[in-house]
Amino acid sequence: MKFFFTISLLLVSLFCFSQKVYSVKYANQADIKVFVVKYENQADLKVYKVKYQNEAGKNDGNWFFVEHQNQADKKIFFVEYENQADLKVYFVSYKNQAGWRNKNKSHLMY
Repeated sequence: MKFFFTISLLLVSLFCFSQKVYSVKYANQADIKVFVVKYENQADLKVYKVKYQNEAGKNDGNWFFVEHQNQADKKIFFVEYENQADLKVYFVSYKNQAGWRNKNKSHLMY
């Protein structure tokens, strides 16, 4: 019984990925510097901000913003100028619109 429970727990944890992000106050605290573009075609990644952690995806643009830094998969800093950014994002209105436009930068969110 314990063996079955342990295996079940491991399998569930393997499939429960989420893209949890935390917005830090200073650039030197961030894993990635992000710039929000005005138009969808300028973005590397189209992002949808989900309401619940279990709705977030694994590196597919569905982000859940956590309240505490230690809960995050990635710490991001929103920069003021495009040339300061590692990643350009555009926030979309619907979950099915989220995703990578420039897959060459997808490694930044792993």
